[in-house]
Amino acid sequence: MEPLSDLPEVLVQPADPVLANDYDSFAEVYSAENENSLVNAYYERPALLALAGDVAGRQVLDAGCGSGPLSAALRDRGAVVTGIDASAGMLALARRRLGDGVALHQVDLNDPLPFDDDAFDDVVASLVLHYLEDWAPTLAELRRVIRPGGRLIASVDHPFVAYTIQDPRPDYFATTSYTFDWTFNGQSAPMRFWRKPLTSMTDAFTTAGFRLTTVSEPQPDPAARERFPDDFQALSTRPCFLFFVLEVPAVRPRDHAGS
Repeated sequence: MEPLSDLPEVLVQPADPVLANDYDSFAEVYSAENENSLVNAYYERPALLALAGDVAGRQVLDAGCGSGPLSAALRDRGAVVTGIDASAGMLALARRRLGDGVALHQVDLNDPLPFDDDAFDDVVASLVLHYLEDWAPTLAELRRVIRPGGRLIASVDHPFVAYTIQDPRPDYFATTSYTFDWTFNGQSAPMRFWRKPLTSMTDAFTTAGFRLTTVSEPQPDPAARERFPDDFQALSTRPCFLFFVLEVPAVRPRDHAGS
C-alpha cells in the first residue's frame, strides 16, 4: 500500500466496500507479488520471524495465512503450524505450497475460531488486523486460544503511513476506513482497510487481556539493498509497518477463582 516502486500500483479512488478485499479474485497474482517483493519478503516476514524467535516444537496459529509463505517459514523452523484464512483461493495456494503437513481452515477472523481454549503457544497475525473495523471480538478469540505464557505477534499498517494515503487527512484519533483499487500486473482489485491511532491499537490489546512487551519499527533485510537500491533507501528512512509482541499472562485471573 506504500508507494514504493516495487509495490503494486495503488489508485486511490472509491471502491465498493461490499466487494472489497475479495482475495479469491486475484489470489494467484497477489501470491506471486508477495513471494519476492521488498516489503513482504525482505521486510515484513523477516521482521515477524525475528520477533517470533525460536519456535521449534511450538504450536503456532497463522491467522490470515494467505498462500502460506509465513506458515512455510515457521514450519521450516520446527513449529507445528495451523493456518486460517477467509479466502478459499488463498488456502488452495497454501495447500499447494504446504502439502498435508499443515492444517488449514477457512475461517473469517470476524467469527469465532474453531479451536479449543489454550490450543496454541503462539499466534502470528501478519498484516491482517487492519482489515477489521472492531478488533475486540477477534482479539478476545485470539487470546482465548493462546495458552498462558503464550504470545500474539502481529504486524499492521503503520499509523503514520495509513494517515498519509488519503488527502485531506481525517481525524487521526478517529477509526476510519479508506478504499482504493490495488493493481497487480494490470489486474485491479478493490481494497478496504481500517486505520486506527496507536492508542486505540494498544488499548484494544490490553483490554483483551494481553500484556504489550514489544513495539517494533524494523529495518529491511540488508540483503535487499542491492536488489532494490532505490526503494531500499526509502523503506529504511520511513516507517511502513508496525509490529507488536503481546503476551498472555502466565496465570490468568480466573485461575485464582475461589482462592
